[in-house]
Order: sequence, then structure tokens, then C-alpha cells
Amino acid sequence: MLKRIFYGLIIGSILGLVCILGASLRSKTNLDTWYLFAFWFNRFLMGFVFALLPINIPIKGKIIRGVLIGLGVSFAFYSATNYQDFLGFIVGAFYGLILEFLLHYIFIGKNDVSKT
Repeated sequence: MLKRIFYGLIIGSILGLVCILGASLRSKTNLDTWYLFAFWFNRFLMGFVFALLPINIPIKGKIIRGVLIGLGVSFAFYSATNYQDFLGFIVGAFYGLILEFLLHYIFIGKNDVSKT
């Protein structure tokens, strides 16, 4: 379980850096350091949340779970910033899928996709 949490945090941290880069490129003004940190931290927490979830569910369940939990965790940031970054909120669904499937691939393996 600790290994899964470690990988979830690493993947979430990397996705957070991608988010910071994307938000910086999309913004017409310079974004505050605390705003960017909060964006990164949201993705970091998303990695933690996905690492804690049960691993042995069907792939269709993982797709639904990835989207819904990704949106749920992203909504925390979106609502805290007065609903200013809708794209950042929506991207949370894709990051949820990325986290779900990278953790699946690392811990179950590509050969077991049809079994779970």
C-alpha cells in the first residue's frame, strides 16, 4: 500500500507540474505563486486519493471512478478560486483517468486489463 501511495503522489506531482505549465500558458496575466501552488497541490492530493482506492474493480468501473473522482477533487480547487478556471476543472476528469490507469498498469499490469 505504501508503494502505491508513493507512486500516486509522484504521478500527482507530475500532473500538477503539467497543470501549472498549462495554466501559465493559458493565462493572459501572471498568476500568483500561491495560486499555482494550490493548483499543483490539488493534483498532488488527487494522486493520494487515487492511491487509496481499491484496485480490483472492473475497467468500466475504473473509467467511471477516474472521471468522477477526478472531477470531485478538481471541484475543490475550482470552487475555492471562485469558479475562475473551468478548463482546469474539466481537465481533472482526464487526470483522474490518467492516474487510474497508470496505477492500474504499475500494480496490476498490462496483461491483466481484461481480468479487472
